Amino acid sequence: MKNGICTIVGVVGSFIASLFGGWDTALVTLMIFMAVDYITGLVVAGVFHKSPKTDGGTLESRAGWKGLCRKGMTLLVVLVACRLDLIMGSNFIRDATIIAFIANETISIIENAGLMGAPIPGVLVKAIEVLKQKADGETPVPKE
Repeated sequence: MKNGICTIVGVVGSFIASLFGGWDTALVTLMIFMAVDYITGLVVAGVFHKSPKTDGGTLESRAGWKGLCRKGMTLLVVLVACRLDLIMGSNFIRDATIIAFIANETISIIENAGLMGAPIPGVLVKAIEVLKQKADGETPVPKE
């Protein structure tokens, strides 16, 4: 029974991974950042009561559900980008889409950290700028 369940999970997981162009570093990073963003959002609302997504700043199931729906839609957009790349024979659209979403998740994580009172290292602020430029197709320009 256990082997059968593991086999089914493995087949389904492999199928889903193939739809997204495989489990590469970019996709894994996006998934990790999405989870960290959701968890830090829960902490901001549940522990610190400072969520900008609710009236009282506290946990609300509706806000949590909206967040999960947004995360799901993010993955669907990545799926569409991957399929467009397959049609056009490139990897650019998928990678640029994932980088844009990673930048967005990073910004949200940093905002959540700020709401918790955590200091934000300058190197993270610079990394976000570089990610934004890469997502827009620009060549990052180092700032001094």
